[in-house]
Amino acid sequence: MPALHLGRRAALLAAAGCISRPALAQGTWPAGRPIEIVVPFAPGGGMDAMARTVAPFLAAKLPGARIVVSNRPGAGGQLGTEAVANAAPDGFTLGACATPTVLSQPIERPVRWRPAELTYLAQVVDDPCGLFVRTDSPLGGLQGVIQAARARPGDVAYGTAGIGGDDHIAALLLEEKAGIRLNHIPFNGTSQLLVPLLGGQLEIGAFNISEAVPLLRDRAIRGLALASAGRDATAPEIPTYSESGVDLVFSAGRGVFGPPRMPDAIRRQIEAAFTAIFADPAWSEAASRAGLPLKPLVGPAYRDAALGGEAALRALWDRRPWKE
Repeated sequence: MPALHLGRRAALLAAAGCISRPALAQGTWPAGRPIEIVVPFAPGGGMDAMARTVAPFLAAKLPGARIVVSNRPGAGGQLGTEAVANAAPDGFTLGACATPTVLSQPIERPVRWRPAELTYLAQVVDDPCGLFVRTDSPLGGLQGVIQAARARPGDVAYGTAGIGGDDHIAALLLEEKAGIRLNHIPFNGTSQLLVPLLGGQLEIGAFNISEAVPLLRDRAIRGLALASAGRDATAPEIPTYSESGVDLVFSAGRGVFGPPRMPDAIRRQIEAAFTAIFADPAWSEAASRAGLPLKPLVGPAYRDAALGGEAALRALWDRRPWKE
């Protein structure tokens, strides 16, 4: 009788194990429990736009899945990234990932993730950094910023989405190459700096071209320069840094990542979904409407791109620590 009891118990436990994980092994996701994509910045910025544009396509490519996007801003993206990095690696908590922020923050401060341990699923966009002013600003192009900074060292103020983000790093590199010093004012996301920029309380906004396009179209702002290899098709009137006399190319990579130790079966399923999304003409049309500068990378290719800039960031930290 004891042996029979143990056999039944083992069978029940095995059955329970099958019930608790039915879906992912069979290629479908359990009904009733949504996949959450955490955006570590406030609504309205480039990360938010990327996540909300790709979410319905990802849901459509994962049979049975339902996806919600939630914003958890704070500490320049640290809080939301930590929430994902420390979640269960079951495929139900994913995050919007920004490079170089995911690399730069562990260099400058204690955080609860190691970049090399995260699961890099897919990069969606590569978004050039730029400098923007209100239309009536007296600043004329990148050389105008450089001249003003030389006349008023440490006084010319620019705002970014946070310390150690792509736009902050790009500005530090600009300072280094041009031999100037600016005044950095960090915000919790790009959307938060637009109010003082448009109100005239902030001299310069440092953010990405995809975030600028709506305001450029409305003639609310003017682009001074883009840190891109060539002029952007959405705003061809904005010169590159190189054209403006500064040899600098820098951008934000934005994609989707998961916690460390995500099981291969789950990871491969999500990667396959992104591969299918990137081949879908409807995705290209939706991304174009949203102004997303696409540069799709999946799985190992994304991981290599995301981690590839770490040595250069550490070298910059040694030359010019950016903790503020």
